[in-house]
Formats: sequence, C-alpha cells, structure tokens
Amino acid sequence: MPTALKTVAIVGRPNVGKSALFNRLAGKNISIVHDMAGVTRDRITAQCRKGPAWFEIMDTGGIGANTDDVLTDQVQTEASIALDVADLLLFVVDIMDGVTPIDATLARELRRTTKPVILVCNKADSPSRKLHSGEFARLGFENYVEVSAAHGKGIDDLIAMIAEKLELKESTETEDAIAGENAKPLKLAIVGRPNAGKSSLVNAILGQDRAIVSPVAGTTRDALDIETTYNGKRYQLIDTAGIRRRAKLDTYVEISSVDRSIQSIKRADLVLLVVDCADGAKMQDRKIAQIIMETRKPCILVMNKWDLFHPSGKQKDRIEHLEEMMRREFFFLSYAPLIAISAKNKEHIGKLFVQVEKVRNGAQNRISTGALNRLLANAIENTPGALGRSTHSFKLLYATQVNEAAEFAIPIPHFVLFANRASKLTESYTRYLEKVIRDEWPAPGVPFRMSVRGKGPKKER
Repeated sequence: MPTALKTVAIVGRPNVGKSALFNRLAGKNISIVHDMAGVTRDRITAQCRKGPAWFEIMDTGGIGANTDDVLTDQVQTEASIALDVADLLLFVVDIMDGVTPIDATLARELRRTTKPVILVCNKADSPSRKLHSGEFARLGFENYVEVSAAHGKGIDDLIAMIAEKLELKESTETEDAIAGENAKPLKLAIVGRPNAGKSSLVNAILGQDRAIVSPVAGTTRDALDIETTYNGKRYQLIDTAGIRRRAKLDTYVEISSVDRSIQSIKRADLVLLVVDCADGAKMQDRKIAQIIMETRKPCILVMNKWDLFHPSGKQKDRIEHLEEMMRREFFFLSYAPLIAISAKNKEHIGKLFVQVEKVRNGAQNRISTGALNRLLANAIENTPGALGRSTHSFKLLYATQVNEAAEFAIPIPHFVLFANRASKLTESYTRYLEKVIRDEWPAPGVPFRMSVRGKGPKKER
C-alpha cells in the first residue's frame, strides 16, 4: 500500500498572501485571491506535485482576524484543526508590513509546537523589499525563505526546504497509486443557490463538520475539493458557493465564487443539484439547471429539507406531490433522477449514493449499432406525418454511437444519424428519437448528444 501524503498547512494573519502561495504550490488557481481580509474561511486542500515527491497543501482562514465577520470563531476552529493535522507549517508574513502584533502572537503559539515551521516572508518582489526581511529574525524561527507568491520567485527554494524537513524522497509510488484509472475518485459537484444545504450535505456524507454551515448566505466562497470513501467507493466532493443572480453580486469575491461554482460544474463527472424543496424551486434553481443542461453534465436532482416538506402528510402523497411539482419545474432535465433527502438529519444519504452508482454504471453500457438502427428505423417508419409517409420523406441511412475521448468517468453518449434529408429532422423530432432510445436504454441521469449529418434537398434545375 502507498504511504499517505505528508500535509503542509499554510497559516498566518489575514491578507499576507496565503491563498496566492497555495495556488502557486498547487499549480492552479483554487483559492480566491483578493485584498479583502478574511476571504478564505474553510480549510482547502490540494496536492503539490513539485519537488522529489508529492505532498498535500492546506490553505486556512486568516488567524487573528479582527473583522466584523460573524464566522470568525469557526474560522479559528478550522485553522486550529489544520495545525493539529499538519506535518509541517508554513508561517506566512508580509515583508512590507513588518512584524505586526498578530504576527508576534502567532509566532509565540507556533514556537510551542513540536512540528517543523518554515517562516515564509512573502511579497519579496525586489531586492529593495528583501531588505525588510531582517526584521523577522526576532520571531525566532531558524528556517525562513523569501518568496513572491504572485510572481513565483523563491518557490523552488521553499519546496526544497519542505522536502528536506519532511524527508521527501524521489518515488513513483504515490504517482502510480493515484494515476491508475481505477484509482480516480468520481467527482461530484454539489451546486445550488445559497442556503439550499450544500455544505450540510457534504458534512452528512463525511459524518463530520468539515464544511462551515451557517444561515448567512454566501458562507462557502471557494470550491472545496474533499476526497472521501462511501460504501467502499472513492469520491471527490466539490462543495461550491451558492450561485446567486448576477444582479445581486456586490463584490469581486462574490463574482469569483459564482464563477468557480460554474467551473466546478464543467470539471465534474456528475452534478448534484441541491434544491430546498420546502421553500420550492425558484427561478435561480432553474437557471442553474439550465447551466447543467447546456454543459451536458450528468445530473441528479437532490430535494433537500424533505423533513420540512408537508411533514404532516402521508409519505406516499408527499413523494407524488414533490415528484409532480419538481418534474414540472425542471422539465428540461427529464433525464435526471430525483431523490428526497434531509442533509441536516442525515436521512436517505445512502439512497442518494445508490442513485449515484446507477448513473455511473448505466452510462458504461453501449447500445449495439445493429440494435440502434433497427430501433430508430422502426420508430421513423411508424411515425405518422411527413417524416414517416410522405413521398419525399426523411430516410435514415445509418445510425451509430460515437466513441469520444473519455475525459470524464461518466461518458456522454453521442448518437450520430446519417440521413438523406437532414434538414427535415426538426429539433422536436430529435427529442422524440431520444425518447425512443431512452425507453430501450434508460441511462438515468445522463444527457444524450444527437447529431444529424446528410445532404439537404436537391436544388431544382
């Protein structure tokens, strides 16, 4: 078995560049970087694949924040957990600000730990700025390095120091273990409007308070990637910020949060659209569903707060009412299974994952070319109207399911139809043929892609 990755936690007061350093080590923009204090709230993790061996990096909320943020206590708890689980700590300071009282206080706390600490003097963009680094010697840390996270300066020196302190050695063990196709976790993007219960669902799945939950709209700002195992299978949960209407986005941070949520949909294998069914589907829920449909993503409609949906009614009547109402609201996601849960009470979480696996497994089956052609030819032949019985009717020449690059764990089937009069095949009739295929090959939760190729009607001489 491969050994677990070492964990490096990035700590420091707000606005010293922790998230910029995190992104630089991760090699991609994961944490939101902004000059507003207290942007990062949750613990965010990623792998740093630089240096002799991979290690895990953890971004944290700013410690010692003196802001009006009502979530400050929870942020401090999250940072404390990071200190407990990390194998090494990167104490980030701003070289231009000098030693602040919060830096000094935090330094005293970090000197008490038995874990290795590296003092990272950030924003050392030029020789003149580096002259300020001497002041930080009084913080009492033997190991320090000058970097510019924004420009990538000094990062190689930092990685070399981390490798030395953690005794990381050149090895392909971790890479081989993670690189295999079967080892990749299924990426589940959990999306919805604010306060639908997305982070509560993450915590219910994990069985612990991993994501911050609060009635304050916009609590989650970053897209958090959290790996977990459920019923023996590996998943990567992507907890996203609530997607609000653009007109209601007040700050750069909120806009970035929404953009990251949309990007999370695009990179996911399967999207869980969380809807507050007690509050009813809103226009914003439908807009998010539209994004999922337009990006052709597998989807499950997760009706959260089921315990509050007509609680005095009979179970069967409640289910029928919910199904009828939500199918009407999300008619364009007719392929998406619908399941009712209560994340707060941890009800029906197991049923949700049964459905997740049904979506995954159903997409792996291919309908044979012969069966597909017989199915569609029979449907067209028996359809009344111009397509079926006109003298110059549409004629299907051949149909096939194309093998596309398997970028995602759940492939999207692409059916290509070759016809003599492609222009006669309307969008509504294409949807009818899609229904014909689904009746024979259900593929729950998976959208279909339908293409028609062929010549248009001949020009009259």
